[in-house]
Formats: sequence, C-alpha cells, structure tokens
Amino acid sequence: MEGVVAGRLPSPGFWSGKRVFLTGHTGFKGGWLALWLSAMGARVHGFALAPPTQPNLFEAARIDGLLEHEIGDIREPAVLGASLRRDAPDIVIHMAAQPLVLRSYEQPVETYATNVMGTVHLLEAARACGSALVTLIVTSDKCYENRDIIWGYREHDRMGGHDPYSNSKGCAELVIAAYAGSFFAGLGRALGSVRAGNVIGGGDWARDRLMTDLIGALLAGRAPILRSPAAVRPWQHVLEPLAGYLVAIESLAAQPRAGAAWNFGPDPGGDATVGEVADRVCMLWGGGIRPVVEANPAGGKEAGLLTLDSAKARRELGWRPRWPLDRALAETVRWYRAWQDGADMRQVTLDQIADYCGTALARPNLTMELA
Repeated sequence: MEGVVAGRLPSPGFWSGKRVFLTGHTGFKGGWLALWLSAMGARVHGFALAPPTQPNLFEAARIDGLLEHEIGDIREPAVLGASLRRDAPDIVIHMAAQPLVLRSYEQPVETYATNVMGTVHLLEAARACGSALVTLIVTSDKCYENRDIIWGYREHDRMGGHDPYSNSKGCAELVIAAYAGSFFAGLGRALGSVRAGNVIGGGDWARDRLMTDLIGALLAGRAPILRSPAAVRPWQHVLEPLAGYLVAIESLAAQPRAGAAWNFGPDPGGDATVGEVADRVCMLWGGGIRPVVEANPAGGKEAGLLTLDSAKARRELGWRPRWPLDRALAETVRWYRAWQDGADMRQVTLDQIADYCGTALARPNLTMELA
C-alpha cells in the first residue's frame, strides 16, 4: 500500500480477551485507542470525564457501545481506586489529562491537579491492584526542557517545561520515575511512559489546536487564522503513537520492567511548520481558501522548535511510522469530509485503522468484534 513501510504492529492475539483499564477514553486519542482495542477483542473499561467538546469522536463513532463506559475524575483518588479494583484489569493505560497549552495559562491549578496529582492517583491505584501486570502512562513531547535545539530530544534528556502544561508533563514524568524505582520495581510489575509529538487525525475538536482551527474554518467556508506559522512540530497521524503505545505494552508484558520510556515521532520530513501544514490542508480541502496569519496572537508563548528522537522505539520495539505526513493529512481531511457528509464514523474510523495496518486480514478482524 502506498506510504506504508515495514514496522511492528500490535498483535491482535495478544490483546484478545485482555482486560484493559483506559483513562481518557472520551478524548481524541483515547477514543481512537478504545476503538482499536475493542476491535482486537480487548475488554475495555473506560474511565474519564464526559467528552470535552461538541461534537466529539466518542459520540460520533458511538464508542460507548463498545466498552464499559464510566464517567469519573482522576482527581478523585477514592473513586478512581475503587473503579480500578472492581475492574481487576490486566493492563492499565493512563491517557486522561488536561491537554492544552493555552488552557494551562488560564487554569494552571486544574492543569497541575489533573496532570500531576491525577498521575499520582492512577499510580497509587495501579500498584494496589494485583491484577495489573503492565501500567503505561502517556505524557507528551512537551515534558522535555525545551531549549529550541535543532536535534530531537531523547528519553534521557532533562524534564522541564516553561508553561504550566509542559511543566506539568515534566513533573508527571518525575513522578513516574519515582514510583518505578520506589514501588513498581520491587513488586516485579511493569511501568512505562510514552511521549509523542503533535498528533492529527479525524475527530479532534479541542480548541486552540491547529487541525481543529483549520477544519472548523474550512467547514464554515472562511480562511483559517494562524497564530505561529513558523513554529515547527513533529506532526504524525494519531495511529502512529497509538501503535507505539500498544507494542510498548506488549514488550513490557514479555519482559516486565519499571521505568522504561519511549518517544514516538515522525521520520524526517514529518517535522513541518504550522504554516506548511495549514497550506497543505487547505489544498487538500479544495475551494481556493488560504490561511492568513494573525497579526497579534493572544495567549502564552509556545515553543518555536520541538522535535523528538525516536531511535530507541525503533531499536527496542521495532516500531516506526507507517504514514508520511502527506498521507496523514490526506486521511485527516478524508475523515472530516466523511463526517460532513453524514457517514458512519465508527466504520470510517475502523477502515482507517485497517488501512493503517496495511493487510487484507486486518479489516475483518477489526470489524467482527463490532458487529
């Protein structure tokens, strides 16, 4: 298939029948992951706040019908702990977060409470749950102390962050490291963290994100407005890091260890400026609309240059990106066009997962569990 390169994919045989406790399943990345897990036969228990936007992927793809759906707040440790104990999962995946840089300037206390103490609460609950053999925490590429360097950050680089969101993710990584050495290693239980660059894909309507702003403007027939057109980000389709997260869990299950961390970013060529991505999306959408640059953007400062080195994930996990940036953008535009046309968005999303897996055998396997 065009644009597909060799790289390890999640094993449906591993996931079939596994009990997975997934926080953040009502969000963008969590919704895609919930669909993929359910399609492989995993029994997913989702724990999250209500969908954060209208519209949203969770409702558009009818994800609530595929898993045990629980509304809950990771800032409430007793509720989270009781839910995890009842579910008795094999695997815990923590994706719930306050994920927006600009919101972190508006709501710093909420950001730290969710991203730092929410991680503490999840780790406390997971270590007290004897059934959970693997716990994976999803943080962000923004966990690193950003020095605007031209090479990608590696897993051993210093944690940091100059805005509350980025800083909270760096803090969460320090929490994970402390729990790995203080508790999980002694229990013989696996604990890892994963960090990905900017992801794109259908179903993201969160405010102050480039793709959301672009698609919202194009759907309304107006020119998208760009805040920081020269900012460089490691763009990738949402399925790329999700595949990495799943194969990381498979690796941790095969060789339990505490404190492992991996970056998941695009191959060279996936790093592009905001302006370049906006131009390509507008061209794919058609209609002659072009983006314009905002003269005096509001909000806090975002890093101008941020890239990841994913060599460790390639070497240890056999993972590598499968879709180049042009394919990722085309699939994203195709998803939103299908949504605009009233298509069955569960099936559209599953079809994109099957296409990403790149084999004829993937499609029936992905759909048979959802019939």
